[in-house]
Amino acid sequence: MRRILVLLQFVISFTVFSQINEKRIILLDLDTNQPIDEAVVLVLKTKQVLMTNAEGTVVFEIKGGSNLKVTHSSYLPITIKWASLNQPENIFYLKSKLNTLDDIVITNKDPKEIIKDLVNNSTKRLNVPARLKVYSREFFKLNGDYAYFNDGLINFQLYKEQKKVKSVLLLEQNRSFGLVGDDISSDLLGYNLNSMMEKYYVFSVLRPLLDDKIRKKYNFIVKVNTLNQDYNNIIATPIPDEKSKELLDDFKIVYDVKRKLIIEVTAVISPEALAAVEENTTKGVKNIIRSKFKTNYRADFENYYLVSSNEEINYSVNTGNEIKNIEILNNLVTTNFNIQNFTYNDSQVFKDKTLFNAKNSILTEYWNFSGLTPTAKELEIINKISK
Repeated sequence: MRRILVLLQFVISFTVFSQINEKRIILLDLDTNQPIDEAVVLVLKTKQVLMTNAEGTVVFEIKGGSNLKVTHSSYLPITIKWASLNQPENIFYLKSKLNTLDDIVITNKDPKEIIKDLVNNSTKRLNVPARLKVYSREFFKLNGDYAYFNDGLINFQLYKEQKKVKSVLLLEQNRSFGLVGDDISSDLLGYNLNSMMEKYYVFSVLRPLLDDKIRKKYNFIVKVNTLNQDYNNIIATPIPDEKSKELLDDFKIVYDVKRKLIIEVTAVISPEALAAVEENTTKGVKNIIRSKFKTNYRADFENYYLVSSNEEINYSVNTGNEIKNIEILNNLVTTNFNIQNFTYNDSQVFKDKTLFNAKNSILTEYWNFSGLTPTAKELEIINKISK
C-alpha cells in the first residue's frame, strides 16, 4: 500500500509539473511589422499582468492554460486563445488606431474642470487598502555609459492614513550591480519606493493642470477615438511664450468616459521647450535634457489599480569638480493585484528609500517571468555591468 501511495504521489507531482507551461509571445504592428512595446497582456485565469518590452515580447509561466487579453492605447484590443500558443515564439499582429482621425469632442464643460473631476473621482475609486506585487527595474547611465542596474520583486501593502496613501514594502528578491561615484548620492537613483505609490495614487504629476496659475499657460483639446467610444483623450500643451524660461510638460490623459476614471497619463517635456531654456552651470543645479513620465491604470469591474509606470530623466549637473551627465530609466509593472492584506513581521519590512543599498537576494531567475521581459540589448547591458 505504501508503494502504491508513493507511486501515486509521484504521478500527481509529475502531472502538475508537466502542466507548467512557459510561453513567449511577440506583438507586431499589422502595417509596419515593427514590435509593439508597452502593450498590456492580461492572463485571464490568474489575472497576472505582463507588459511587452521594446522587442514586443512577453514571457510567462502558467500551470495549465489560459486565454490572454491584449490592450494598448494605440491599438485595437485582441483576445488570444490558449490553443493558438503552440510555437516556441507565438507572433500576433495588432491593428493600429493611429491611421484614423480623432473626433474633437464638443463639450460645455471646461477641460480643466474635467481634469479636476477625473483626478478627484479616480483618487476615490483606486482600491485602497490593496496589495500589489510589483517588478521594479532601474538603469543608471553616467556620462553616456551604463554604470548601475537594480531590479526586484516587491509586495506593496497600500493603506490610508489621514487621507494619505501609505505603503508597507516587503522585498521578495532583488539584485544590484555596478558602482557610481561618491559625489552621486543614492537619492539620485530613481524611485523612492516608500513614497512613489502615494505619487501615483493621487496623480501628483497632474498638479500643474490643477493649479489656477499654471494651467492658464496651457491649451486644452478633448478628443475621442472613432474606434474606441469608451475613451476620450485630453491633450494639454503649453502656450508658446518667448519670455518664459519655465519648463512645462506636454500632457496626454486617456480616460474612461462613463466611469470617469483615468486610464493613462503621459507627461513629456518637448524638445522645443528644452531648446528655449539656457543652461545653468551653478553647482548642484540640474539642467534637464530629456524628461518622460507615463503611468497606466486598469479598471476591471469593481477593481481599479496601477498597472505600470515608466519614468525617464536625463540631465547634466555641476558636481563641483566637473559637469556630469546622468540618465535614469525606471520601470514598474504590477504583476498581481489583490484586495487582501498580507501578514508580516516588522523585521521583514523594507524601510530604505531605494534598492541601491539593499543586499542581493536572488532565489530564482525572477526577471525572466517578472511581467517585463528584458530585451537582448538589456541583457547585454546587465551582464556587462554585473561583471
